[in-house]
Amino acid sequence: MGEIVGAGLLAHVPTIVLPEAERRSLNGGNEITLVTGLQQLRRDVFDRDDYDTVVVLDSHWATTVEFVVTAHQRRAGLFTSEELPRGMCRMPYDFPGDPELAHAIAAFADKHGTFITAIDDDYLPIYYATINLWKYLGRPDKRWVSIGVCQTGDMEDHLRLGRALADGIAATPGRRVLLIASGALSHTFWPLRQLRDHEASDPVHIRTPAARAADEERISWFKQGRHDRVLDTMDEFWKFKPEAKFAHYLMLAGALGERACVAPARQYGEYENSVGTGQAHLWFDRPAHGWTDLVGA
Repeated sequence: MGEIVGAGLLAHVPTIVLPEAERRSLNGGNEITLVTGLQQLRRDVFDRDDYDTVVVLDSHWATTVEFVVTAHQRRAGLFTSEELPRGMCRMPYDFPGDPELAHAIAAFADKHGTFITAIDDDYLPIYYATINLWKYLGRPDKRWVSIGVCQTGDMEDHLRLGRALADGIAATPGRRVLLIASGALSHTFWPLRQLRDHEASDPVHIRTPAARAADEERISWFKQGRHDRVLDTMDEFWKFKPEAKFAHYLMLAGALGERACVAPARQYGEYENSVGTGQAHLWFDRPAHGWTDLVGA
């Protein structure tokens, strides 16, 4: 029986893969803590040998008529971003996939009233919400799989994907899996002619004070293990346009028990700005008794 042994809500902003000199130039001479946070997270979690597969819930990969999970034996190539080819250009990647797990996840679609297809096409695009985190956290001996958000899906659809994901993991013998919800909190950019005045990481540059307050409130709830509060206030949070409607987190929550999940977050690095958007690295260790409140589960 497989199990989820750790999970995170992690930022993938393009700034983290710029050369250090450029990062510091944009940030008043200081390193951004989204980088140092990932470096510490690697030392604490991803350098360990107690997992074998990483599943990325990729907020940049939007499907339409179904959820798609990558089922490749291996993915390798060079990645250039259509969004920011100047900063993310010909980035090499090479990692094994986990087709057994991918097909197991897809097999639970009907049980949960959703639509999931496992795809192993060599020409399937890959996105920087996966690549940028693999650059910091990947190891050649660890499998990586990506699942896209579905642009026609609502909150319930993404929770259902998470439930199928958890069942697929449980049905795959011996799997020890780390989940990554790759994406931002509030996600409104500064307009182009103002943007370069707001590239520093200080959260004073978040697009609005209200968006910053909403982000910080949810970070506080995550640290308390109050996933129920986050889920119960999604209508309020959607006003601040979280990335991908926060679908990356909703899929994660569906896999971890939703409102019954009580795993508290450890924050790596600070809450930071990225041209108006709210970014943070939050890691959830599995509580000793499991992901959910034993009473509420």
